[in-house]
Amino acid sequence: MKHESQFAGRGSTLNNRIRNVIGWLERVPYAVLALPLRFAVATIFWNSAMTKLADWNAALELFREDYRLPLLAPEFAAYLAVSIELTTPVLLVLGLATRPVALVLLGMTTVIEVFVYPLAWPTHIQWAAMLLVLLCRGAGNWSLDYLLYRRFGSAFSNRSHRSAD
Repeated sequence: MKHESQFAGRGSTLNNRIRNVIGWLERVPYAVLALPLRFAVATIFWNSAMTKLADWNAALELFREDYRLPLLAPEFAAYLAVSIELTTPVLLVLGLATRPVALVLLGMTTVIEVFVYPLAWPTHIQWAAMLLVLLCRGAGNWSLDYLLYRRFGSAFSNRSHRSAD
């Protein structure tokens, strides 16, 4: 009997520790979680832009021969892609216009998945997951979005900017 109560005591202590760890994890501020998401997504698209710019002729050739996006001229598609890949990472790192940027990058990710690399869905779903969090929750308190909201918050409804939580 004494032996069983020792195990019961250990189990209770373990349960308490697990609950404490879960409680601590649940109290991590969203801003702490959003920052690495913003930097991770920014890095993905920034690196893609740098690759294109390192050999612009090769990039144009890829858009002409391999990517072949419907409805867009290859040169226009290449310029559009590199423009998005250069501007959106900067905005994400600053936490400026995070929700619209996330929406644009979700669109770009969808185009890449559907028309360019359909077998790369495991990678694209990771990008989409990060972008969906940023779209739904915003940049967090450590961002220019939050500072602008604090400064000009009366122009926005409290309901539309929940990332301040």
